[in-house]
Amino acid sequence: MAALALGGAGMAAPVQAGSSAQPGQTVGLPAGAPFAVGLYFVNTSSFGIRSTEPRGTELNINLPSFIWATPWTVAGGRLQFVVLQPIAASSTRGAAYQSGFGQTLLAGQIAWTLGEHVHASYLLGAYLPSDTRIVIQNAVLHQRFAVTYNGDGLNLTAHALYGTVLETVSPLGTAYYPDFLNLDLTATKKFGKWEVGPVAFGSTDLPTRNPAYKRQGQVAVGGLVGYDFGPVNLQAYVTRDVVQSNYGGRDTRGWLRAIVPIYKDAEAAPLRPVFGH
Repeated sequence: MAALALGGAGMAAPVQAGSSAQPGQTVGLPAGAPFAVGLYFVNTSSFGIRSTEPRGTELNINLPSFIWATPWTVAGGRLQFVVLQPIAASSTRGAAYQSGFGQTLLAGQIAWTLGEHVHASYLLGAYLPSDTRIVIQNAVLHQRFAVTYNGDGLNLTAHALYGTVLETVSPLGTAYYPDFLNLDLTATKKFGKWEVGPVAFGSTDLPTRNPAYKRQGQVAVGGLVGYDFGPVNLQAYVTRDVVQSNYGGRDTRGWLRAIVPIYKDAEAAPLRPVFGH
């Protein structure tokens, strides 16, 4: 849920909408690896300024979520459930701030341990309709595919996020919603309780049947620093667009994430590798 979907004059020149899943929101997470059995609270908050003219566009997004890593397995992988409720506030080109709840994400995920330190996951869910006009309002079928290597203190993760919009025109007919594809990349290393490394993400609208729609896309790079306080893991990263298309300017964004285990099942056995020993 990241992109603005502000109303326009009509569908002759549809307003851009972007993706339901905020680009870059899973950077820093070992998204392919299964969580230990338990319940977790994860909140990712970001504030960014896009260099639009005549004044910059400001966007704050909070992504509080609960992740339940169940003791059950499906096809050899950990079954996990995700509930996420975005909250957004924005000021477009210096206009007054608008805010509201974004699209709620409900999803199920299977995460496998394929071999020593190699993991993969698949998520299937949906972003529900929203009444907030500054975000995408229509339902979106959502899939995620991730691969993670986490040996030797590394977190090498590639995470693809794909959305299929079930209805391409907003309820008031003032915005056009394309399907989207995001890619979040992480390459960090732990040194004791510290974690540092480069990150990057890209996003693109997928081709549409509407010739008047101007597809949006971006590529951003940055760096991450994290610290494990024990029960709570904090991460902070900064990203900057190096390429953008039809957003009106480049985005500079600061991110902060907290990962808080609500409970863990210490007696639950870890997953066995699907391949290998």
